[in-house]
Amino acid sequence: MPVPAVTLPLAAPDLEVTDPGGWLDWLVGAPLQSLVALLIGGLALVVARWSIARTVRSVVEGGTTVRRHARRLLLRTKMGQTVVDTSPLAAARRVQRAETMGSVLRSAAALVVGILVLTAIANINDWNLGPVLASAGVVGVALGFGAQTLVKDFLSGVFMLIEDQYGVGDVVDLGVASGSVEAVGLRVTQVRDLQGTLWFVRNGEVLRVGNKTQGWSRAVVEVRVGPDEDVPAVAEMMRAAASGLTSDDDLSALLLGDPEVTTFEDLTGDSVMLRAAVKTAPSKQWEVQRALRALISSELASHGVAQAVPRREVLVERDAGARQGQQGQQPTA
Repeated sequence: MPVPAVTLPLAAPDLEVTDPGGWLDWLVGAPLQSLVALLIGGLALVVARWSIARTVRSVVEGGTTVRRHARRLLLRTKMGQTVVDTSPLAAARRVQRAETMGSVLRSAAALVVGILVLTAIANINDWNLGPVLASAGVVGVALGFGAQTLVKDFLSGVFMLIEDQYGVGDVVDLGVASGSVEAVGLRVTQVRDLQGTLWFVRNGEVLRVGNKTQGWSRAVVEVRVGPDEDVPAVAEMMRAAASGLTSDDDLSALLLGDPEVTTFEDLTGDSVMLRAAVKTAPSKQWEVQRALRALISSELASHGVAQAVPRREVLVERDAGARQGQQGQQPTA
């Protein structure tokens, strides 16, 4: 009785077990090409990650060699020390922003390389990805509806970091919370207010950002005097007091302009408001403001100029029953 020939199911069609030439042709075909695609993708991913890591390290260390030399030259002068902020908060902000953006870029590079490699392997092996893509599309739509808040927070955080709207150490007003930024993430920003409360604000909830310490700041001091005072003379006193800022070496390094004094910023029946303002380095306005307030107060006191005290009027209304009782009393003879 003849025995039927047995053939094994192979990945490559129409190949006999005893056909070494067919096996060799198949191995140097799709499998080898797929392996080459994987190796090229892995090499591209390694190069991309190395480039991203080098860029992040350069940003953390202060930029390129030319920029580092320029920073050293600026730091030799007090004005340069003001322009080039080397405080721990500025360094922490730069490090956190660079590392966060590096993490985003690494994830994006891995995603792009993975998609390209899978597409290349599918084309090499003649795979039909239509049903898979259709199923993935349905799953993606479902996840999009379920995680739309998370996606919104993530995208908002990415654009905030790219646009450098705020960073660690900035004093900001986010609408839902105000205070000093302690950490910036892709989903949540941590803000500590003046009372010490730490607020966790989702980036998707931030509709507006008021940064009080970015670029430059302004110290403003407002003074009210009586309407009978010589306002131009008081303005000259304030200018003389403000000139004390420029004569102080420590305070003058914080200034980015000359102090200005304006008059009649507000006028009421019992006071006239004058305003002194000066442009300062970022986040230095409060220090300059305190010093300017002390100088102006001392200068006005030395010339006998008193600041106006808000007048308050208190109206006392007697009880209606008591008034009627008083009206009903008759004088006695």
